[in-house]
Amino acid sequence: MTTEERRIAPSADVDPSAEIGRGTTVWHLAQVREKAKLGTGCILGRGAYVGPGVVLGDNVKLQNYALVYEPAVLEDGVFVGPAAVLTNDTYPRSADVDGRLKRDGDWEALGVVVREGAAIGARAVIVAGKTIGRYALVGAGAVVTRDVPDFALVAGNPARRIGWVGRAGRPLAESGDGLWTCPETGEKYMEDGHLLVPA
Repeated sequence: MTTEERRIAPSADVDPSAEIGRGTTVWHLAQVREKAKLGTGCILGRGAYVGPGVVLGDNVKLQNYALVYEPAVLEDGVFVGPAAVLTNDTYPRSADVDGRLKRDGDWEALGVVVREGAAIGARAVIVAGKTIGRYALVGAGAVVTRDVPDFALVAGNPARRIGWVGRAGRPLAESGDGLWTCPETGEKYMEDGHLLVPA
C-alpha cells in the first residue's frame, strides 16, 4: 500500500458519506458512521467505532474496540487505547419519564474534544463534553470527569493529575525554578500555576 491509498478491510462497515483520508487504514469489524471525517494516515483497529459526524485529524490511532461517540473531535496525532470510550450523554436514560424510548431528538449529544498529540490509555472513559489538552496523557482505566490541562498526566477514578508529560509522552523530571525536563528529548517546560508551557 502506498501512502496515497486507503485500506479498508472487507469486514469493516464504512458509510458511503464518510470521508476517509489518504493513507488511512480501517481494520476488521471497525465501523465508521455517516458524515464522519478521518484525516490522512489514520489507523482504526479491529472493532473500533467512529460515530456520525465525528472528526479525526491526521495520524490519529484508534486501537482495537475504542469507541468514539458523536460529536467528538480528535485533533492531529491523537492516540486512543484499546477499549477506551469517549462518551456523549451527560444524563443517560433509555426511556423518558413517560416510559417512551428516547430517540435522537430527545437528548443533547456533547462530544469529547481531544487536542493535538494527546493520548488516552486502554479502557479509559472520558465523560461527555470534556476536553483533553494538548499532549496530555490519560492513564489506563482512568475515568475523566473534568477537563485535562495541556501536558498533564492523569490517572485514577476520578482522574487526577499525578504529574506532567512532554511531547514524547514521557513523564517530565523537575529541574528546579519551576522548570521541567523531558528525559527523552531534553525539551524544557515551565510550570505556570497549574499549567505547563514549553520554555
